[in-house]
Amino acid sequence: MASSTHGRPEATGLVDALVVGAGPGGSATAALLARAGHRVLLLDRAAFPRDKACSEYMGPETVRLLDQLGVVPALDAAGAPLEGTAVVGSRGSRLHGRFALAGPPPFRPTGLSVARRILDHALVNAARAAGAALWERAAVEELLYDGGAVAGVVVRDGDGGRHAIRARLTVGADGLRSLVARRIGRRRHGRLRRLAFVAHVDGVPDMAGSAELHVGTRGYVGLNRIGGDRTNVAVVVPAARGVDARGRLETFFLETLDGFPGVAGRVAAGRLVRKVLTTGPFAAWSGRVVADGAALVGDAADFFDPFTGEGIYSALFGASLLADAAGAALARSGPVTAAGLAGYRRARRRAFAGKWAVERLIGYGMLFPALFDRAVGRLGRRPGMADTLVGVTGDFVPAERVLNPLFLARMLV
Repeated sequence: MASSTHGRPEATGLVDALVVGAGPGGSATAALLARAGHRVLLLDRAAFPRDKACSEYMGPETVRLLDQLGVVPALDAAGAPLEGTAVVGSRGSRLHGRFALAGPPPFRPTGLSVARRILDHALVNAARAAGAALWERAAVEELLYDGGAVAGVVVRDGDGGRHAIRARLTVGADGLRSLVARRIGRRRHGRLRRLAFVAHVDGVPDMAGSAELHVGTRGYVGLNRIGGDRTNVAVVVPAARGVDARGRLETFFLETLDGFPGVAGRVAAGRLVRKVLTTGPFAAWSGRVVADGAALVGDAADFFDPFTGEGIYSALFGASLLADAAGAALARSGPVTAAGLAGYRRARRRAFAGKWAVERLIGYGMLFPALFDRAVGRLGRRPGMADTLVGVTGDFVPAERVLNPLFLARMLV
């Protein structure tokens, strides 16, 4: 299939894999399947490059996955190395974990922070270079079905025209509000419905080589350099509080920052270089990640909370798992069934179960500020514990290093 960056591809017909959403999970899935020789069409409602609300934080394991896709040199040139994470509790306790000290040795001693505008464009280009076709400004309106199985999508193009595209496999990589996820199964939401407000800011003083997380009684703030003198600044608050931002995003953003002692005064209104973007609510997951003719990857499958900063890792590693299972299913004649994709569902559980547990341990722990502050203080004072935790959240240290009675007891006692 010929690739295209504007309008409708030269020919759609029946493709092997149709990927809805060209973020990291979608582009990586498209690239890997196209490399394996499958006919792949990648769709997105946006045109690239485009901005995206995100923590823009990637640990060393994420960099390893990006290296397999061939995009790391360009990203290194545009972004900033990331040594680890420093956390400040609501009562002033502190920890600082470093990737290089976590053990086992990571892919490299630093992670990477880079704007999603740059990252996503690089991954889209990698998918095209692998042979996938790209259709931008293409909004999916509905799924097509054949005998109850997903058989493609109905797309509205940038001129308002509607087109039916048929595919043996339709991949939902269309984010938190995934249409594909909602059509193939129940989309569920957890208790921690948080919203993020994210901006790029120049000249934030005292930024070092690690990301910063400042936890308060009603949310948290994340800061990390993304290249040059520019910093990603994210405010995450309960969704109920986010209604106060209607019609005054920048004012709400700055007022909320001033409520965090470690951040107040460091971000000035005149230094915002990209408007405040919003995303959420989080804590959403899909009851089914595979169905006859369809599968989900990235945030469309599940996303809990951005505190651990590794949503991009989950999207990329999920894409690798899906490409393995889908490639095998597509290589067989006949329909792609849920049974044929069951290996992907099982692989996700094995790969992410520990990560999901750690995310929830931290996410729900923040509901109890005194306990959370105590844990941060213990981790910060006891040698190696903060490094281990950051290695686990960075996905190259097994979750069992944290999810065991000894570590948890030392964290609180």
